[in-house]
Amino acid sequence: MNLPLLLGLTAMITSSAPPSSDFSAEAAARFAELALACVHKEYPNKIAHVLSGDADVRPPRELTPAFFGCYDWHSCVHGHWLLARLARTFPEAACTPRARAALARSLTPAHITAEVAYLNGPGRVSFQRPYGLAWLLQLSAELREWDDPQGREWAATLKPLEEASAQRIRDWVPKLTRPIRVGEHDQTAFAFGLILDWARKAEDRAMEQLLTERVQAFYGKDRRCPLAYEPSGHDFLSPCIAEADLMRRVLPPARFATWLRDFLPELPSNGSASWLEVAVVSDPGDPKLAHLDGLNLSRAWMLEGIAAALPSTDKRVSALRAAAQGHREAGLRSVTGAHYEGGHWLGSFAVYLTTGRGLPRKP
Repeated sequence: MNLPLLLGLTAMITSSAPPSSDFSAEAAARFAELALACVHKEYPNKIAHVLSGDADVRPPRELTPAFFGCYDWHSCVHGHWLLARLARTFPEAACTPRARAALARSLTPAHITAEVAYLNGPGRVSFQRPYGLAWLLQLSAELREWDDPQGREWAATLKPLEEASAQRIRDWVPKLTRPIRVGEHDQTAFAFGLILDWARKAEDRAMEQLLTERVQAFYGKDRRCPLAYEPSGHDFLSPCIAEADLMRRVLPPARFATWLRDFLPELPSNGSASWLEVAVVSDPGDPKLAHLDGLNLSRAWMLEGIAAALPSTDKRVSALRAAAQGHREAGLRSVTGAHYEGGHWLGSFAVYLTTGRGLPRKP
């Protein structure tokens, strides 16, 4: 199949799927409070910052004035995505005016100009690559889709940083000779999925083609992913499940079904959820061990995406949905805000799951 036809067949992603029936304005407000409590909370702060001289020794609010909160840059970016997503999904909710005010405070031309200058500073070629940059593009996609005067204004304001982030990805991907298969921030499968969704919304055909080609080259011949080795103790992303969730974005349903059969041969056809155990967090106050709460949430939305991309007659769909439900329930129970180690970022994962972000649209 030629690439233009493949791109046409696979451009079936919607980033505006309706929230699940059990997701209410009250639940949205609870998740919004987590982001509102941290997007402008400067400390504690873990910065990944290259110093080129004494002048670079400055507080986070001066280094990255739009995204200095929520403990680290990428969490602050997807905290802003959470606020935009909920304000767009629940425009009449009581939390929406505060979400809008927080977005307006951060997304100013001066702040974004400073963010671009920081990104382009010496020694920062790998800054937030790929995870944080992917979430920045996802924030841009959310604003692009929002039919709202302020949303359009913020999308325009963010555009210089959107363009700089996309260019950083364009420069990097052709030089990347192998995929990155870890379960944390450096993983390419998860980031490529977010970036593909953005590229389709932004109608960036060059980026879509670049990523589609690299995804096929990196993952197209993969077989028998070692799912039994997952998860590692600090994972918040599943290498195997994330790869399958990426491949459903670039293959038509019938081809994806065949690829998945070879990639995850242990997937049952009897509707059982026992093939994929829910992760258990032994200490939610430990910032690394708490990653497993995020793993349950990300597995849930990825399993739902995989199931939705398969032909409706595929006998594996019920097992995928059963496993997704178990992970959804466990993951959402963990989003309490009781520990800042998880509270500063788990709300974004919960909202991505419960609002159906990135689910494929059936033809």
